[in-house]
Amino acid sequence: MRSSLLHFIPRGPTLLALGVLLGLAFPALADLAHPLMPITIFLIVLGTLLRIDSQAVVATLRRPSLSVLLPAVVMVACPLVIGVAGHALNLGPEIALAAVLAVSAPPSSGTAAVARMLGLDGAVPLVVTVLSMVLAPVTVPLLAGWFGGLEISALELALRLALLIGGAEGVAFLVRRHAAPVLAAHGGMVDGIIVAALLVFAVATMAGIRAQIAADVQAAMLCLGLAFACNIALQAAGAVLLPGNLGQRLTVGLILGNRNVGLVWSALGAAASPRMALYFAATQFPIYLLPRLIETLIGRNTGKAKP
Repeated sequence: MRSSLLHFIPRGPTLLALGVLLGLAFPALADLAHPLMPITIFLIVLGTLLRIDSQAVVATLRRPSLSVLLPAVVMVACPLVIGVAGHALNLGPEIALAAVLAVSAPPSSGTAAVARMLGLDGAVPLVVTVLSMVLAPVTVPLLAGWFGGLEISALELALRLALLIGGAEGVAFLVRRHAAPVLAAHGGMVDGIIVAALLVFAVATMAGIRAQIAADVQAAMLCLGLAFACNIALQAAGAVLLPGNLGQRLTVGLILGNRNVGLVWSALGAAASPRMALYFAATQFPIYLLPRLIETLIGRNTGKAKP
């Protein structure tokens, strides 16, 4: 009998949405989960590497539109477009810079796992995420300096990313080489661990957010609205960027919209103002709430496609 953890998979997007709401409703729980964030990110990346078909990854790497063009769009074109839009809309300098920096981050580490939950291709988000993380130590400091005159250590950012990706790839290689039959027999358990890690991470991202919202409700609503607008706009752009069926378009949308803002946030350190930190926190809401809406969209489209 498959592990009972497998039963969580169809409800994955719902659990992510509940995780954010749970962390917001119970600040003590979010504070308790916050120290676990590095571990959960590692487990998410490791689990995704273990569950993705290596042949699908190689096939993705052989497509220049996905392995060259898409990472360039993610890491260069998107931040530039958001920067121009922020200037045109006359957003405050702090909020405009925060929006650019949030979009300059590589795709969220959990994007491939979320894509798999939704029944989409997980190989494309995984490949684009890894390649974007290779570009991040170059593009993020340049964008931070260009739009805001901020200094981000390229070396420190590169070391963080190398530790995350390199460590997970090393463990995944050893598991695949020495325990492939066990992995094949317990794939459902790995999926369950990924979902559990995503749930804990979603709760942890809400640490301190309730207090920030209470301190300045108007600013919080502005940041929240802008975060949803940016995410939805990027996902909509991704849906029309490359040809393909609905699933392929939604996959590209997830890659463009959901970013690992925590990497940029931690790299900024004290240089991130309270208003910028509030916006960075607000970006977590669309990342964890929108997959539930996408799941509904996919379900409706599948229903219409049935005879």
